[in-house]
Amino acid sequence: MASRTEAPSPVSEAVDPQAAAVLQVAERLHAMGPEWVVFFREVLGVEGIVRRSFRSATALTHFECSPQYARIREMLDDLRNRQRDRPASREAQRVVTVRMPRSLHESLKAEADDMRVSINTLCISKLLKILDEDERKDMATDRGAPEGMAG
Repeated sequence: MASRTEAPSPVSEAVDPQAAAVLQVAERLHAMGPEWVVFFREVLGVEGIVRRSFRSATALTHFECSPQYARIREMLDDLRNRQRDRPASREAQRVVTVRMPRSLHESLKAEADDMRVSINTLCISKLLKILDEDERKDMATDRGAPEGMAG
């Protein structure tokens, strides 16, 4: 059997058709090789296909725990790795100032130095990091709790 570089998405009987459709859109876009920020904006951004398809917090959190979402995150990581040394040119960048204890800054600086990347690159990677399933379940529980009651 010949091996492929892009394996087709596994689809089982239990797959949510909406999740499968979103994944299909993401795979078509990924195949076009866009800049990672374009992929993020069109798929995972505020106006992206994921948020347009899963409008409620519960539906979104459920999707974020799915294998389809994990595959979308893999595609995003793939695009980020391809473009590591090229700045994104199609989307305006914004600056966020984060106040943190000196010890945390020093820790991030050391980690970035060890990885031979900028603190900015490290922080973006950490912001895009996939939350594990337990954290997502906790978020789903918190989203369902009354205002001020979430832990």
